[in-house]
Amino acid sequence: MTTFPGSPRLLRGGLVLLDPVSGGVERVIALQYNPETLTRTLAAKATGGEGGDRSEALRISGPPVETFTVEAQIDATDALEQGDAETAALGLHRQLAQLETLIYPRASALAGNHALAAAGTLEIVPMETPLVLFVWGATRVLPVRLTSFSVTEEAYDPNLNPIRAKVSLGMRVLSVDDLGFEHKGGSLFMVHHRRKEQLAAQAAAGALGALGLSGPP
Repeated sequence: MTTFPGSPRLLRGGLVLLDPVSGGVERVIALQYNPETLTRTLAAKATGGEGGDRSEALRISGPPVETFTVEAQIDATDALEQGDAETAALGLHRQLAQLETLIYPRASALAGNHALAAAGTLEIVPMETPLVLFVWGATRVLPVRLTSFSVTEEAYDPNLNPIRAKVSLGMRVLSVDDLGFEHKGGSLFMVHHRRKEQLAAQAAAGALGALGLSGPP
């Protein structure tokens, strides 16, 4: 990154963990380096399938299912050169654990459910995780569920602590169909939804002539 004084400040992408009830911030995970690419896929929720009811052909049942995939680099070289004692002792274990625990239930909740089962409780509510927000700039803040996680550890220190790694994160956007309109995540999704409509309305309209048409088909 350039050190020219007039250079714009580079924002980092990352994840924010919120308490699902209060909405309070529990943790912020900023990516060390922004991925060079971000892959997005949208699958429409169409009501009519192949050979279905013709009256349903143009209908959709809700927002599309959107997924993200990012590959982030994590490197301990700078911290090691600066003599950071914790990095020298642990390498990247802390940073990797911070990401990996996104798909772990809390140990206390796991032990609590085990105690309930041992006591003969018939119905045990599945453990709830924090609400995860994927943040890619101030205009893209989305509630997500982590669907895949893989790590390629590429270098180690003499104690076999990883010091360079590539992390691939797969995420599914949670819409109001998943969370409801009253949920914090649902309201954040609607902000994103409305922002998309505003951006689409601001885009320059095309002309039929550009498509080789002289009038409506």
